[in-house]
This record gives sequence, C-alpha cells and structure tokens, in this order.
Amino acid sequence: MTKFTDLNLNPKVLKAIEEAGYETPTPIQAGAIPPALEGRDVLGIAQTGTGKTASFTLPMITLLARGRARARMPRSLVLCPTRELAAQVAENFDTYTKHLKLTKALLIGGVSFKEQEQIIDKGVDVLIATPGRLLDHFERGKLILSDVKVMVVDEADRMLDMGFIPDIERIFGLTPFTRQTLFFSATMAPEIERITNTFLSGPARIEVARQATASETIEQRVIMFKGSRRDREASEKRKLLRMLIDAEGEKCKNAIIFCNRKSEVDTLAKSLKKYGYDAAPIHGDLDQSQRTRTLEGFREGTLRFLVASDVAARGLDIPDVSHVINFDVPSHAEDYVHRIGRTGRAGRDGTAIMICTPRDDKNFDAVEALLQKEIPRGENLITPAQGAEEPAREAEPAAEADAPRKSSRSRTRSRGKKPDTAASPEAEPAEQKPAEAKAAEQKPAEKAPEKKPQSSRRRQDRDNRSGVVGMGDHLPSFIALSFDERRT
Repeated sequence: MTKFTDLNLNPKVLKAIEEAGYETPTPIQAGAIPPALEGRDVLGIAQTGTGKTASFTLPMITLLARGRARARMPRSLVLCPTRELAAQVAENFDTYTKHLKLTKALLIGGVSFKEQEQIIDKGVDVLIATPGRLLDHFERGKLILSDVKVMVVDEADRMLDMGFIPDIERIFGLTPFTRQTLFFSATMAPEIERITNTFLSGPARIEVARQATASETIEQRVIMFKGSRRDREASEKRKLLRMLIDAEGEKCKNAIIFCNRKSEVDTLAKSLKKYGYDAAPIHGDLDQSQRTRTLEGFREGTLRFLVASDVAARGLDIPDVSHVINFDVPSHAEDYVHRIGRTGRAGRDGTAIMICTPRDDKNFDAVEALLQKEIPRGENLITPAQGAEEPAREAEPAAEADAPRKSSRSRTRSRGKKPDTAASPEAEPAEQKPAEAKAAEQKPAEKAPEKKPQSSRRRQDRDNRSGVVGMGDHLPSFIALSFDERRT
C-alpha cells in the first residue's frame, strides 16, 4: 500500500502531514501527486469527498519550497468557484506549510479590497481566489500574473454551472504559456473537455471513480410527496421535513438541508427555528462574515441544521455530517451527487433523504438515470388529511362585511320639509349624490331604463323632487327642468 512517504514530497511537508494525522493517501492523491511533482499537467476526475484538495496542495508546496515571491506577482494560482471552498483551500495550505516559510493571499468577495491589496503588495507564493475577485484586482492594476508557475482549477464543473468559464479562459490567457496546470473536476461535461484540450498539454489523466457516482457508504432514499392542495403544498412539505427529522431521532446528529432557491433557504430556516429546531441559512446573498460564522458553528457542533443552497454542495470539508436532506430535487442531476457527498466522507456511514413532488418528476428521473440505479422509496409520514402548517384563510362573507355600511348610512337631509312619502326610503346620502349626478349627466340612459312621456317626467319631478337621482330633495325645480330638456 502506498504511503505519503513513498511520494517524494518535501520532508517538512511530510512532517506536517504526519502531525495532521494522515498516513495513507487516497486514490486520487496517490495518482495525481507523482506526475504533478514531475512538472506535468494533471487532469483529475474524482467524486466529491475523495481528497482532491491535498492532491494539488501537497505537490504545489513541495515545488514552491525554493524561491521567493515578488510584489504583486504570485508564484502560483488556485481558482475556486465559491468563497467557502477558497477559504477551505487556504486552511489546507496553512496546515501543510506550518514548517515552511511560504506566504499566501485569499482573494474573495465580501472582504475589503484594501486589506487584500496590502497582502499582495508584499508578495505571495500562493494566491487563492474566486475568478471574479481575481479579475477585479487585475483590472485595478494591483496584480500581475506573468510569474505564475503553477495554476490550479478546482471544481471545474461547478465553475461551468456558475457561468465562470469565460472568466477562466481569460485568466488562462493572462498566465504564462509555460505554466503547469492542475485541473480537477467531478464530471467531464463537453465544455470542460474542450477547455482541457485547449489549455492542458499532454496531461496525466487520473480517474479514480466512474463519473458522477455516489459513495457506497451513503444510505439513500426518496419520499414521494403530494400536497393536499396546491396552496398548502409548501407548508405541508415543511411539516414532512420536521417529521422526517423527528423520525430519525438521535441518528440525525446534524444535517445539511439543500434547497434550490435562496428565498426558499431563508423561508425554511425561519420555519425550522419557529418550531424549535436549531437551524441557520447559508447562501450567496448573505454577508461573508455571517456565512463564515454559520459554517464554523456547524463544524464545531453548536449548530445542528445547515439550510443551504448549492454554495455548500461542492468541496466543503465538514467531516462528520450524519445526514443530507434534499428538500428540493436538484435541477441538475450532477448536483445530487455533490450534495449527498457532504455525508459519508472518509469511509463513514451517511444518510441521504430526498423529498420529491410531482413537479420534480423530470429532474428525479434524470438523477436516477445518472446514478444508473433506482433510489429506494421511503415511507411518506404525512397524509393530506393531516392538514397544513398554515391553514388557508377563508374569505369573509360579503353580506356580513356590507351590513354595517348599510345601517350607518340611511338618513336623508331635509331643509325643514317633511320627506315625500313617494320618495324611496333607501335613497343614497347627500354626500355621495353629487358624484352620481355627474355620472347621470354623462350617461342619462342608465338612470332611466324605462322611457316615459316628457310631460309625465316633469310632473313627477315637481311632485317629488327627490326623484332626481343624486341631487337631494332640496333641488330647485328649474334645474330638474333643464336636465329633462337636455335628455330630450
């Protein structure tokens, strides 16, 4: 069996590995480190959780052990799709360089440009960055990439999903043609294949697992769920999630709960906290300091449930996650593999549960087609008869709503005259009548559906002045006569 001592690494690096408690490399590490130390380009294909980070950090540190960085000119570059993954790679470098005098800089969003520029100005051996922030510094004239000797692209398929491929191609063009490239991905989409053919020169290809496969140590199951009504489906689905967590009991020590949308992440986290579950959200729209605190709390065990978007699906090394729950079926089948790869790491057992609604059937079929097997069906713990978390409000009856309004406005105004008995007892109040008179003036036909002889109308108006709609019982007769003449 291969050991790290057999891989020709720097003795100080081997000492740091031993202090970290590692002795035997994973298959991707054993396959990628030797050609990387020889200066060859490397194309590594392995599922998440197989130790890809050490596959490039260990040979990079060994290659950079000699030499010194110059201001604004890093000697190596590591590109990561998310801030969390970049921060994790930086932690790995801190672990393995503890006996070497190598410097690093972390360029990610949500952090002050000024602080990052101060570090770059001193000169760094290793630059770890997300593509967007790296290009921001370059366009500001604060970064020169002409001295990069080793370039790493980590989680390339995630870069593709997030739309970073144009940025990656631009960054490749800014680095020297003679650089060494270490390229790692969990899957090989056609676009990824094109990039590797363009920018890698005769790479050593290391593929340690079939593309997009899940670890055998993960117990998978899916709950087929349908809400009682469409407007209650979301609340019933949240209730089902709580019932699943309660059913797992003590086995569910902690869990990452994945949602497809950031808004759903916030809603679900609030719902869980409302019902007494220790949960917090994490997604790309949150402040970086808040994301860091949330991740640290989950790693340290002070937070039990991490409700996450796919920002937490790739590369994050949280070694002891007991459960992964897909609250939503992922839109891309490959994301399912990456999500459930957060559990069952390093040979541990894990549990992956997914909730599938009828509208998710197409995406669910794609997941099973990718896995090339059927996911076992679990028991649906909730039935439509059990009701929803937030029952729909019934509309207030219209008659009851209108009743007070009718009783409060029944008086008619009079100037010392007794109202005519022929007048309607339900005549509208004087306050509303001017507007109605205006409408009657514009559309007189609607106010007189039955045509009467002109003389009859005039006689009725003289006898019953309140019969002129909208003008009140104090209306002078000559005004009524003028209306009648206009009608004719």
